[in-house]
Amino acid sequence: MAETIIAALIAAAASLAVSIITNAAANSKNRALIEYKLTELQKTVDKHNNLVERMYKVEEITTLQTEQIKVANHRIDDLEKKV
Repeated sequence: MAETIIAALIAAAASLAVSIITNAAANSKNRALIEYKLTELQKTVDKHNNLVERMYKVEEITTLQTEQIKVANHRIDDLEKKV
């Protein structure tokens, strides 16, 4: 009877060891995948932020050019009135 209990304990210990090793390997792969996805997401966010900054600059330039066009049109109108 003691032999049966010892055999059962050895089998349980072996099963537990295999389970722990399998879970550790799976966790390692999952961690690597999550880190990769996070890195890719960070790159995408950086690209988006750069786009937002560039668009802000474009909008500033467009506003300035619109004002310059208005001033030029007023000058043209003034010159046409003088002629």
